[in-house]
Amino acid sequence: MRILESIDKIFASFGNIKAMKRTHVDTFTENEMLQISGEKIAERSNNGGVWIEFQELAGFNFMNVTILSNLNIKTIKGCKLIFLGGTKELILNSDTTEIKSVYSNVSNRWMTEITFNVTKGDMQFIVSKDYSKIC
Repeated sequence: MRILESIDKIFASFGNIKAMKRTHVDTFTENEMLQISGEKIAERSNNGGVWIEFQELAGFNFMNVTILSNLNIKTIKGCKLIFLGGTKELILNSDTTEIKSVYSNVSNRWMTEITFNVTKGDMQFIVSKDYSKIC
């Protein structure tokens, strides 16, 4: 049995998803990555993308952003999300300053969840897709 486990570890190191699943004990993060809610607004590759979902709490509007990528994002300074479109530019500041990615060794990806305060005008700009680039 130990020989099979060693072989799985070797295959997992070369990126074999099935071997990674067999060697990984907790697949909680991977399941969350497969069930991201919201609308996908950007895609970098098959391994990553940006999803958004709007939420209203106590009269305040929020945009929940989920980023799936190969990069570990960790900061205590917050971040900015910039939507560029033609002559218009929308800059959003994160609601919290501490941002930390969660790693899944099943697919070798990081998932980062960030919340932004938005206004009705911001929401309209984003929903109407008046932008061509996200930074």
